Amino acid sequence: MQDKDVPARRRRKTPCSALALTAAAALLTTGLLAWPGTQRAQAAPDAFAHPGVSVSRAQLDFTRDKVLAGAQPWKGAYDQMMASRYASLGRTPKPRAVVECGSYSNPDYGCTDEREDAIAAYTDALAWYITRDERYAKKAIELMDAWSAVLRDHTNSNAPLQTGWAGSSWPKAAEIIKYTYTGTWAGSGRFATMLRNVYLPEIINGSNSNGNWELSMTEAAVGISVFLEDKASYDKAMAKFRTRTAAYVYLASDGDLPKTVPSQHLDTRDKIVSYWQGQSTFVTGLTQETCRDFTHTGYGISAISHVAETSRIQGQDLYGTDVGERLRQALGFQSKYELGAAVPSWLCGGTVKRGLGPTTEVGYNALHNRLGIAMTNTQALTERNRPAGSNNLFVAWETLTHGNNPN
Repeated sequence: MQDKDVPARRRRKTPCSALALTAAAALLTTGLLAWPGTQRAQAAPDAFAHPGVSVSRAQLDFTRDKVLAGAQPWKGAYDQMMASRYASLGRTPKPRAVVECGSYSNPDYGCTDEREDAIAAYTDALAWYITRDERYAKKAIELMDAWSAVLRDHTNSNAPLQTGWAGSSWPKAAEIIKYTYTGTWAGSGRFATMLRNVYLPEIINGSNSNGNWELSMTEAAVGISVFLEDKASYDKAMAKFRTRTAAYVYLASDGDLPKTVPSQHLDTRDKIVSYWQGQSTFVTGLTQETCRDFTHTGYGISAISHVAETSRIQGQDLYGTDVGERLRQALGFQSKYELGAAVPSWLCGGTVKRGLGPTTEVGYNALHNRLGIAMTNTQALTERNRPAGSNNLFVAWETLTHGNNPN
């Protein structure tokens, strides 16, 4: 289910006047500027790592070794993936020149087809890497080529979100095929042109809608920038990501009120409470959409973990920054109630809509398995949900690729 639309290189420090510094401090105090801590926006690497969107070659090798050895949970996750419709070698792509997506995909003119063909391309790329059966690489190429030959635009109110969701899966597929398949992909240049001309302009400037919109859009922009090796777009998307993440997950250290995104002009408590779905008590780990429902909250959390993982692969680890802390707290808070804990009356009026989805593996692996942070609730939920499948939007097969993966 889609959201309803709401009207829509590292820089050197430069000297500031005392007046400008005073104004900036005042804005930070009210939360309006929403700088994520004191760190500068993330800079693109000097050289991009490939494959490097959400999953690295080392992670792929670990996954392949575990599957071929029949080890769990990876073999079960692989079997689940291969039994899905996304892995079918008989799949016929359904591209169209203009994808039109209204609120909650009404109308749905190509929206589901585009998202699912993109997930299928990624699925086939993973299947290729694990099996070395080039039929899967060729199927991934067929899907990517079909869309790049036809697609010209996304329209209607959900166009930015749709572009973000499909645009999150395409570069994951393309990275694996371009940098690991030994055969020919003659259309890779045309595919890159599609990402640059059709997808990137729709998502690079972000969104003032619910926070999961901009997080998903920046995930796509970051992944596309890696594939295109576009440092300027990478930096721009990462800067938006840092600000939006700080405004999406609340920490007690933020002060009495959550941080905000400047362009949204949430300059009073009443406006902030309304934007946070009527929630007026702010506690660590609460997200801007917790009181809306856990499904959309899961979209936001998942996008945060995907961007953090891509950034780590590209040489800049965000897990030890405020991003990692917000991700950890959001996972733990939502997991507690997803597991069935009683909801207090001060939280969402005493009722939450559960349905977090298959969105915990990447963050849990990074924070618990790599960094050794205790995450009792997130661990219980992650292990209960294994193998994590696809949400049929932009999340797919993360027990396979990230479950207990040390790389």
